[in-house]
Amino acid sequence: MGGLQEVPQEFLSALSGLREATCRNELRLEELPAPSRLAPFAVALGAEVFPPLYSVPQHAAPAAFGHGPARLGPVSRDPEELATGRFILLHDPRAPEVWNGTFRVVTYIRAQLDADMGNDALLGSVAWTWLVEALENHGARHHSEGGTATRILSESYGTLEERGDTIDIELRASWTPAGWDVRSHLEAWSDMVCTFAGIPPLPEGVHPLPHRRS
Repeated sequence: MGGLQEVPQEFLSALSGLREATCRNELRLEELPAPSRLAPFAVALGAEVFPPLYSVPQHAAPAAFGHGPARLGPVSRDPEELATGRFILLHDPRAPEVWNGTFRVVTYIRAQLDADMGNDALLGSVAWTWLVEALENHGARHHSEGGTATRILSESYGTLEERGDTIDIELRASWTPAGWDVRSHLEAWSDMVCTFAGIPPLPEGVHPLPHRRS
């Protein structure tokens, strides 16, 4: 981005909303270099999800918002990463026709699944449903959504044969927020990444069982 005085107030307000978002405890969130070719103004966040027993602070705002990245607690030295994701907020005051608005959220989520779920023919539909439900549950009003779900089979051979076969799910999606208030969109995406990691939202006071991969 250019100098602060050149940034539209709408985008500054959107950044404030992201700063105020409350994300899942299992999520480590940090700022990434934002893409420069997709829009005049952009901010990018990366996320990693760790097991519930591996302590992660309740969302510390990235450096772009005036603070350092969230840091991990000392509970485990070698945590198992359950899922990764990217959340990118784009802003173009010219309102590109394909966006049908001045903001666009672009996301990416990847997680490794157990064999039974990974082979489910309906996996792509389920992944898309997770996205839609997360946005609805957080009241994140949006339109012009689209995306693709991809299953990736990795087979290991030779010295890596002991690793066994794995199946990953990747979801790439984008949508147009109905306004500049995107706090709920980041919070919905936080739940979405954790759901991909096998840690869906739970009622207050209910704790998930320790995560286990097949």
